[in-house]
Amino acid sequence: MVNEGFAYGGFTILSSPIFVEAILPFLLVFTIVFAILQKSKILGENKRQIDAIVSLVIGLLVISFGRAVGIIVQLIPFLAVSLVIILVLMLMLGFFNKEGDWDAAFPKGLRRGLAAVAIVALIVAVVIITGAWPIVYNYIISSGGSSIFINVLFIIIIIGAIAAVLYGGGKKSS
Repeated sequence: MVNEGFAYGGFTILSSPIFVEAILPFLLVFTIVFAILQKSKILGENKRQIDAIVSLVIGLLVISFGRAVGIIVQLIPFLAVSLVIILVLMLMLGFFNKEGDWDAAFPKGLRRGLAAVAIVALIVAVVIITGAWPIVYNYIISSGGSSIFINVLFIIIIIGAIAAVLYGGGKKSS
């Protein structure tokens, strides 16, 4: 049931293809690019007009490519479901802690673990949505790619173990 296409429901303005495939992706890309440019000040400080023009151009370029819009439209439900899962997790953990005590609810290790899971889930979602999953899967499973995959996995495990030893300890007393 993956990648069967997108069916619009109902006959409202919010579900029309023009709104879903042009207006909303444009607004999303424009807003994100504008926020990044404002925060990073890449084009200079107090250059809101220039940031807006660059954001406008990037937003219009993105919606001119159907493939990019398709990826955005398919990733948004993944984002929404992920946010709901995170909200439920935060509510569940919040039941057992004092109000505002998020350091106890989310220790550093749990935050890093959740971030790693989120990154892997996002990568898998993008690979599946772009249609590259069969290529990646065949490369990993085939005889030519499996040895490379196992070697890369082993190197990642070694790097993870070294990082855990170096950074996993508590504060050193002097």
